Formats: sequence, C-alpha cells, structure tokens
Amino acid sequence: MTRALVLFAHPCPESFSASLHRTVVERLTARGWEVDDCDLNAEGFSPVLTEAERRDYHDLSANTGPVAPYVERVRAAQALVLVFPVWNFGYPAILKGFFDRVFLPGVSFRMENGLVKPALTQIRKLAAVTTYGGSRWRTFGAGDPPRKVVSRALRYATQAETLRYLALYDMNRASDAKRAAFLARVGAEMERL
Repeated sequence: MTRALVLFAHPCPESFSASLHRTVVERLTARGWEVDDCDLNAEGFSPVLTEAERRDYHDLSANTGPVAPYVERVRAAQALVLVFPVWNFGYPAILKGFFDRVFLPGVSFRMENGLVKPALTQIRKLAAVTTYGGSRWRTFGAGDPPRKVVSRALRYATQAETLRYLALYDMNRASDAKRAAFLARVGAEMERL
C-alpha cells in the first residue's frame, strides 16, 4: 500500500482548489492508498520561520523540534501531492512557509562536502495540482517559479520516479466546462500516479 501525503493550501472550503483537493483525496483513497490529508489552513499551520528556528536551521539535533509532527508525516510518505493555487507567481504563503519550516537540513536534504544531497528518497511519486490566474504565456514570461520548484528542487530532494504537474491556466476566465474537464483530468491522473 502506498502512503501519500497530500498538502493542501487554500483557506476557502468552497474554492475550486478545494474541489481539486477532494478529487485527489477521493481518487487516491479509492485506489487503496493510505492518504495523510494535510489541510494546512484547517490545521492552523504557522508559515512563519521564527528567529530561533532560523538560528537552529543547520543544527540537526534541534532544527526539527518546532515542526516534528510535520517532519514525521513527510518522512512517512511514499508519495507527495501538492494542491494549491498560484498567487502572485508563487505558492500561497502557508505552503511556502511549510517548505521553509519543514524541508530542513537533515529532512529534505543533507550536506556532504559542501554539496546538497537528496534526503527524501522514500518519496517515489510526486504530483502538483494547481491553478493560475494568468495565461500559460504570461506565466511562462514570468519564469513559472512554482513549476520549477516542483520539477527541479522537489524532484531532486525526492528523486521521484513519477512526476505529474497538472495546471489549469487562465483560471480567472475559465468556463464551467473548462473547470469540469480539468477536474476530470486530475481524477484520471491520480488513477495513474
């Protein structure tokens, strides 16, 4: 049985992102996967890296203390699925803060002779499900930072064999039919993940 950590980052339960989140969780559960559904907003996750956390960042004996339960959840995962909207060409603050506070030295990477080495190699499947307010071309012009973080940094940290990046662009003008088609695509991709 595959254990998936689903990280959801949207504050509004009636949002389209929430529909995407429900679809992801339902499809993975229907496949028989063990799903650790982490709704960062509902759980009250604090995205703020404190002064003390920054000072202990490289101290492997202390750095995970403030976020130990989340570190355990990440380390237990064999698949990581992110569900989030892209705001201002980046992650919602709560998800960015999760990466800042939880993807620490000794957790997502380790240093060997000054080089970064992956440390989440038990995660073999990686997916992101997202929406963008802007068009694909506008996003491409801005460099598409969320896609690059998933496809480069997170993939490197995990060494994932499977990667899915599912994006609905131009969300602000998407018709009901376009949103429904994207929901169906997300469901189908979760079947193949």
